[in-house]
Amino acid sequence: MNNLKNLRGTVDLLPDQLIKWQNVEKIVLEQLARASIKEIRTPILEMTELFIRGIGEGTDVVSKEMYTFLDRGERSCTLRPEGTASVARALIQNGISSNPFQKLWYMGPMFRYERPQAGRQRQFHQLGVEFIGYESVRSDVEIIALAWDILGKLGIKELNLEINSLGDIDDRLNFQKSFLKWLEKNKDSLDLDSQNRINKNPLRILDSKNMQTKKALENAPILFNFLSEKSHKRYSDLKKQLNVLQIPYVENFNLVRGLDYYTHTAFEITSCALGSQATVCGGGRYDNLIKQMGGPNTPAIGFAIGLERLILLAGKDLEVPRNTDIYIINQGLIAESLAMDLSRKLRNYDLLVELDLSGASFSKQFKKANKLKSKSIIVIGDDEAANKEFIIRLFDHSGNANKEEVISFENDIKLEKWLKINLLSK
Repeated sequence: MNNLKNLRGTVDLLPDQLIKWQNVEKIVLEQLARASIKEIRTPILEMTELFIRGIGEGTDVVSKEMYTFLDRGERSCTLRPEGTASVARALIQNGISSNPFQKLWYMGPMFRYERPQAGRQRQFHQLGVEFIGYESVRSDVEIIALAWDILGKLGIKELNLEINSLGDIDDRLNFQKSFLKWLEKNKDSLDLDSQNRINKNPLRILDSKNMQTKKALENAPILFNFLSEKSHKRYSDLKKQLNVLQIPYVENFNLVRGLDYYTHTAFEITSCALGSQATVCGGGRYDNLIKQMGGPNTPAIGFAIGLERLILLAGKDLEVPRNTDIYIINQGLIAESLAMDLSRKLRNYDLLVELDLSGASFSKQFKKANKLKSKSIIVIGDDEAANKEFIIRLFDHSGNANKEEVISFENDIKLEKWLKINLLSK
C-alpha cells in the first residue's frame, strides 16, 4: 500500500518550523492589541453565494480558484478564499447597527486552487484587519500605518508602499465607458482570457497578469484620470497625511486590487528582500460591500497579509527558540513521582520546564538536557528521593556548570530565592 501524503499545495508545519511562526504571530498580536483592535473568528466553511456576491462572480478567485462542493443537503459550500466577505456577513447577521464602528482582526487558513510556489500554497494563512464604519481619510492612513509598522517590527527590509485611488462608483462608470471603447478597438492585442472579459467584467482586465495584455494596457485610459473633484481631494488628503507620518510611498495608477468590492484608496506593500518584488500586504476601501450583501450602508477599509510570505521575509532572529529553563532528570519510582509534582510547581513561575519521561539512564538524560541547551537541570535519583531533596545545577552560556545547590522538597522559600536569583531575573 502506498504511503498517504498531504495534498499538493498544502504543507505540514513541524515544531522547529513553528518557532518562527509563533514568534511572528506574537509580535503581530502585540501590535494589534496596542492599537485596540479586537479579534473576530468566522467559519472556514461558508455558503458559496457569499463569495459570489461579495467578491464578484467575474473575478479569478470565484471563477477559477475556489474549493466548492455540494454538501449532503445539496447546498453549495466553499472553503473561504479570503476573510473580508465572511467578516461582512458575520456583522450583518449579528446586528452591525448596534455597533457600527469596529476595528477587527482575524487570522487563519484560507483556500485557493492556485499553482503552488514559494510563499504561496493552496491552503495558506492570512492575517486580516478591518476598520468598519469609518469613512474619513484618517482611517485609511491609520490602517496603512498599522500595516507598515507591523512589517517594520518584524524586521522586513526593502519595503515599498504603492498607493492609488479607484474612485467611487460614478467615477468607475465614467471610466468604464471610455475603457470599453478602447477595448473594442484593441481587442486583438489582448490575451484570450481578457477578450472574454470585455462583455462580462471589463475592469478585471486591468488586473491581468498576462504580459501581452499588460503591454497593451500601457496605452489604455487610466482610471485615475476619471476621478471626480471629490475623489481627487480625498486622494490628495491621503498623501498629505502619509507625508506627515513620514511613510514613504509611490503612486501607481495601474494598481487595482484583485477583488471587485474596492473603492477609493487601494494600496500594496511590497518587498524585494527575496530577490524579486513580492507583495506582502494588500488592502483598500470597500464602502459598498456591506450594503451590497444586504446590510446597512457602511463604509469600511481593510488589509490582508499572507503569513507564509511574511514568514519567509521576517528577520532570522525570530527563528531562535526560547531555551528550556529547567530540565528535570529523574530515575526511580519515588523519584519519578516527586519529579512530576515538582515540575507542576515550577511551571507556576512561568518557566519552561521539561520533565524527562523516558526512563533512560542518567547519562542519556544528561545528554538530552545538553542537546536542548537547558539553562539548568534538576536531578532526582533514589538517594535524593530518600532524603526528600533534589540537586539543582545552573549552566553558563558555554554549557558549563557554574552553580549547584541541594534543596529540600519542603523548602519552598529557598527554591523561590534560587529561581529569582538565577532564572527569573534574567
